[in-house]
Amino acid sequence: MEGVRKRYGEKAALDGLDLAVAGGTVHGVLGPNGAGKTTAVRVLATLLRHDEGTARVAGRDVRKEAREVRRRIGLLGQHAAVDEELSGWQNLDMFGRLHHLGARRAASRAGELLERFGLADTGRKAVKRYSGGMRRRLDLAASLITDPAVLFLDEPTTGLDPRGRAEVWASVRSLVGGGTTVLLTTQYLEEADQLADRISVVDGGRVIAEGTADQLKALIGGDRIDVVVRRQDQLAAAAELFGDGATVDEDRRLIGVPAADRMAALTGAVQALETAGIEAEDIAVRRPTLDEVFLRLTGRPAESRQEKDDRKQERPERQQERETV
Repeated sequence: MEGVRKRYGEKAALDGLDLAVAGGTVHGVLGPNGAGKTTAVRVLATLLRHDEGTARVAGRDVRKEAREVRRRIGLLGQHAAVDEELSGWQNLDMFGRLHHLGARRAASRAGELLERFGLADTGRKAVKRYSGGMRRRLDLAASLITDPAVLFLDEPTTGLDPRGRAEVWASVRSLVGGGTTVLLTTQYLEEADQLADRISVVDGGRVIAEGTADQLKALIGGDRIDVVVRRQDQLAAAAELFGDGATVDEDRRLIGVPAADRMAALTGAVQALETAGIEAEDIAVRRPTLDEVFLRLTGRPAESRQEKDDRKQERPERQQERETV
């Protein structure tokens, strides 16, 4: 995507978005609610016409060669596309027939995908009996019925428990190992950290930062020392020991300190606390998190998984008011 713009009245959903994704990789698009992530996917998947700029997928222009683009892509949206009354095999067979694979090839492809995603044993069961992770894996299998070169995953693990998320993540890694290019949109920072080779942080309809997870974390400095003091009344005194660069979280009794040399900083912190007679409940060295990067870049914390899942339960008309689609 180069300079892509899309407006809804006065609202700019995409405001000159530039995005380049290398083949055979997972590229994460990370951003807050309303940043333009889903709009970008809809443009690239030929479901929405952009107003300005150029967008190409697998070498094809999404506006001029929409039919050719559709032959080369798969799309897994935020909501399940499978029929709960049908079995897993029947769903995949149906998708194969809708893609004009022919009866024999559709049946064969359904069996291949059930095996690939670990659903062969349950392929004849109705989908309504599947767990959340199994349904999402079936959704993912359906999006691959034509073996697309490029796969769009739009917030693929919304509403899943940790086990379900891990199942989907494992499936995505397997796809990329086979050469599929994946564009992953997400608000879940741990998802981007787990899966993405590169990440584009989007806010206000444009990319505001891009790089690997480690490169983005480096934007806010190197390692940090986290010190949790045992007594709340010693928090201020402990913060003074570490100077102006320290950050304080009063609720957690935690002090964060930049550390250019992690081992020297850790040793120095322990010695300084002992000399001052301040007891530490915990002390550890860590890298910056994507949460901290997100906060620094966008000026607000990422939406938690629970907040996201709760919002998905809102009435559709209320949800429309809050989201740019």
